[in-house]
Amino acid sequence: MTSGAIGKNGVRIDRNSETTAAYRTYEVYQRERVGESTEKIKPRQLISDSYQANPYPLLEILRENYPCYRDWLSNSYWITQYDDVTSILADEANFETRSKASAYGVAESDTNLRDEQALVEIEERVFDEQTRTISQKLIGNMALSERPDLVTDFAAQLPLELLKAQLALPYENMEWFTEAYWRMQRGTSWLPQLRKEGKRAIAELDTFFNELIAQRLSDPADDLISAMLKIKGNDLTARDVTLTLLEGDHETLHGGLANLWYLLLSQPERLNEVSNDTRLMKLAWLETLRHSTPVLTAARFTRHEVERFGRLLPQGARLLCSAAAANRDPRVFKEPDCFIIDRKDLCQREPRGHYRADGLASGIAWGLGKPSKHPAVPEDRPRSRYAIIRDAAVSASLAIIDEVDLIKLTANTSPTMGALSAGEMHSCWRLPVTLA
Repeated sequence: MTSGAIGKNGVRIDRNSETTAAYRTYEVYQRERVGESTEKIKPRQLISDSYQANPYPLLEILRENYPCYRDWLSNSYWITQYDDVTSILADEANFETRSKASAYGVAESDTNLRDEQALVEIEERVFDEQTRTISQKLIGNMALSERPDLVTDFAAQLPLELLKAQLALPYENMEWFTEAYWRMQRGTSWLPQLRKEGKRAIAELDTFFNELIAQRLSDPADDLISAMLKIKGNDLTARDVTLTLLEGDHETLHGGLANLWYLLLSQPERLNEVSNDTRLMKLAWLETLRHSTPVLTAARFTRHEVERFGRLLPQGARLLCSAAAANRDPRVFKEPDCFIIDRKDLCQREPRGHYRADGLASGIAWGLGKPSKHPAVPEDRPRSRYAIIRDAAVSASLAIIDEVDLIKLTANTSPTMGALSAGEMHSCWRLPVTLA
């Protein structure tokens, strides 16, 4: 017997509902074959402080010794080789991605409208038209600061200011909104305190959007909520708006910009190389997403029992697909631990041999979801989000170079990358700079 659902492309995806003796699952998943001992790494190391500070040494152990590692502590399988990770990303028949809202147990009756074309068109327009203007404002504010910080004063603020522009919110006096949005996003973590704060943030945003929906009904604007009202009419709820924002991505632009400038300022010769060169800055952005991706892993789940990587994966198995490990796979990238801007093996290679030019290079960037199935510059729809975010990152970075005569790390500082907690964005969180 099979049951199924209709996928995003309109094709029915069957789920195998046949079951076998209950003991089979226990026997198959508990047994270890000869030679499969995993003494080189223990699951607790994958949530340790050392992993959060620098995950790459441990991920190398996984990739080179246990490419499909059974993590009993988190009840997951770690997938770490590039071709394995991309095969799971491309395989919609056997694997699925679950929404962020599922972490909160949100009812399926509430709607995420993020992928509606009208909303993507607004997102594209705002990013294209306002990224440089907002960047200049943030740079101006940073220049007035006694202790300017390129992350807290710029990279962390830019994606949220762009989000407020998409909602037609005022530029000033909306600090509470960015703080609530941040708490909501962090609440998808497994930490109970973050989950509790995230639920409170959702309730606060629901209250705010109830009032904003009423305003847009009487006075429409060229913004996301007015576009949602055109799609759902009076059926639009505040929870629909909140969930749409929850499923959005701020980590790629925030973390990607922070990591890009950490790498450039740590290697001044690289900064000189990309200054005033749009092509090289774009390549530097793509190489950053490969070398120091802010979203380290993404969870995929088996739709039904699947045999893969020498294992029998049960229905609903959680696969932690590691972009950080895959992006440094020496089978794909030469000198994978080096930050090489004009890297020759950073081609536009799609999983399974196809090619694309939608902004995502051979490195995997999870925050924005699946690669686009549309052409790089489609005639009847916006560019892919990979291309939109790439162009925004390049525009913002060139704005910094244009607006500031000299930027360098503040003397006697040693910025580092890290994650605030297990499973969260891996980024440079403080980048004190001197401007001239």
